[in-house]
Amino acid sequence: MGYRVAIVGVTGNVGREILNVLSERKFPVDELIPLASRRSLGTNISFGDQTLKCRDLENFDFKGVDFCLMSAGSTVSKEWAPRIGAQGCIVIDNSSQWRYDQDVPLIVPEVNADAIGGYTKKNIIANPNCSTAQLVVALKPLHDAATITRVVVSTYQSVSGAGKEAMDELWTQTKGKYVPGQEMEPKKFPKQIAFNCIPHIDVFMEDGYTKEEWKMLVETKKILDPKIRLTATCVRVPVFVGHSESVNIEFARPISPEEAREVLRNAPGIMVVDKREPGGYITPVEAAGEFSTYVSRIREDATVENGLAMWIVSDNLLKGAALNAVQIAETLIERRLLPKKAA
Repeated sequence: MGYRVAIVGVTGNVGREILNVLSERKFPVDELIPLASRRSLGTNISFGDQTLKCRDLENFDFKGVDFCLMSAGSTVSKEWAPRIGAQGCIVIDNSSQWRYDQDVPLIVPEVNADAIGGYTKKNIIANPNCSTAQLVVALKPLHDAATITRVVVSTYQSVSGAGKEAMDELWTQTKGKYVPGQEMEPKKFPKQIAFNCIPHIDVFMEDGYTKEEWKMLVETKKILDPKIRLTATCVRVPVFVGHSESVNIEFARPISPEEAREVLRNAPGIMVVDKREPGGYITPVEAAGEFSTYVSRIREDATVENGLAMWIVSDNLLKGAALNAVQIAETLIERRLLPKKAA
């Protein structure tokens, strides 16, 4: 059986990746409906051997559509997700709009698939922040093995997480005639991003943390365990695709690097690449375009009792957005949780 699938925001970075993931994973699509804002009406998009024209979100009737994968930002999601859900279509939303709503499940299928049934309250399922998604995929099996009590994470996040304009800015600044000590005028970012690192993602909050850092804390608690204490420092780096994370974890029970390595090797969605030699680890360049979350540099953190340190890398446009959204739809199908009309 196939399904009618609409994509809102199909012309953006994540929208294009959703098309690729649906195709690569051979998702059973009977009809694909590309939707976008009026300025993108008539834009051609490719899906498999089809060329489809973008249609107008405002005039589209979602009755009879099984899934709407949304990646058009919080403003669009706030207005449209409830309206689409009310027509019986299941909305899987990539924005931050619904992540903290108690009536909307926040899902990473490898971590908390059992919570997915709660979508029926609003017909909306939220995708987590890209940096949270890859983190909890790696934390979940370790939490099951030894119970995590505290996490300290520093992220190294690619510019694609800030959209096409951010990628264009990095490209423009990088290909320009750069002279050390000469600043390049920033537009998308608060400071020059080329050849630089910016410890600031999203807006600052009253306690000095940024909202991106707050998201990681709140989302990890909602997805994995509210008892876990987490502190984050989120940094934008001059990488086009792929988020990296340096993570220190404290456990309630002892767990050795060897045990952790074996646990992670047997966990879904994870690839362990951990050779203690030059190049024996994964970098964002190698993770780009890959579905797996990679874990490297697993070692003891001797500064705390029952501590480990590790390096986590993933394609933020895939596991952090498009892939996770498609996996959510797959989970609904596998668990027979769709309304009868779509089953």
